[in-house]
Amino acid sequence: MTKYVATARRLALFGALWFVLTGGEGAVLGAVVVLTASWLSIRLLPAMRPLRMSALLAIVPGFVWRSLLGGVDVARRALDPRLPLDPGWIEIPVDLSDGGRVALGGELSLMPGTLVAGNANGRLLVHVLDRQQDTTSTVHNEAMRMGKVAG
Repeated sequence: MTKYVATARRLALFGALWFVLTGGEGAVLGAVVVLTASWLSIRLLPAMRPLRMSALLAIVPGFVWRSLLGGVDVARRALDPRLPLDPGWIEIPVDLSDGGRVALGGELSLMPGTLVAGNANGRLLVHVLDRQQDTTSTVHNEAMRMGKVAG
């Protein structure tokens, strides 16, 4: 994918996001923010290959379902003192590109009960509510789904 195509796609994405968040108000500020966000995006995370939109759309229902289940689990743990609560940090190796790990970390951080605080040397640093749960296999399954999106 050429740099121009990647830039155009990111301009469209950030422009649409700005429009959704503001209802189209503040066009001058919006233009500055969209241009700056697009420039930073290209500088910090250059486009290597295009996202497979069909694969991205295919993971949305599962993401919503797992988020719902995670929210119920967190609520149960908060309201029932008998359920295990062993918060802590775990490192999970992930076989994705740097951009893929960042996207996966963002996805996992949106799910209740997990927070990805960084990645280094091919590993994600994840905060969980229960270190005894099998978070590693869950993360690996999400990484496989994310790998299909990134190609």
